[in-house]
Amino acid sequence: MSLDLNVKDLGGEVAKSSLGLIHEFKEFISRGNVVDLAVGVIVGGAFGQITTKLVSDVVMPPIGYFTSGIDFTSIKFDIQKQVLGPDGKIVKPEIAIAYGDFINTVINFLIVAFVIFWIVKGVNLLKRHEAAKPADPPVPSAEEKLLIEIRDLLAKGK
Repeated sequence: MSLDLNVKDLGGEVAKSSLGLIHEFKEFISRGNVVDLAVGVIVGGAFGQITTKLVSDVVMPPIGYFTSGIDFTSIKFDIQKQVLGPDGKIVKPEIAIAYGDFINTVINFLIVAFVIFWIVKGVNLLKRHEAAKPADPPVPSAEEKLLIEIRDLLAKGK
């Protein structure tokens, strides 16, 4: 029976710590930085898909055309050719270094880096324009307003 009591006691503590964990998690998620990060990751993933399609469907075909129709995804260095048996089954698989996909990935990275560079440059330009605006003059205090009024009255009296 003591084993049952310990398990029940432990269950109550686990339930309390679970509620505390849920509360901490809700606080963590509700912070602005976490939400911003999540949005950035989602947008970044979508942007990655866009640039992948841009590279594979727009950039690489003209490069392949100018390089006599080379499909970069199929470029590889064969270390060992594939060996087929008399029945057509693969006896030894091909071992190759597929550097064409690497070239596609490098071009993809360069495009992403270039676009991000221009985005950051644009944001920095906007920040510079905002920083260049002169700050509004401070509002004079009641004492300064009184002194200005006295000065103006004295100037009129001359």
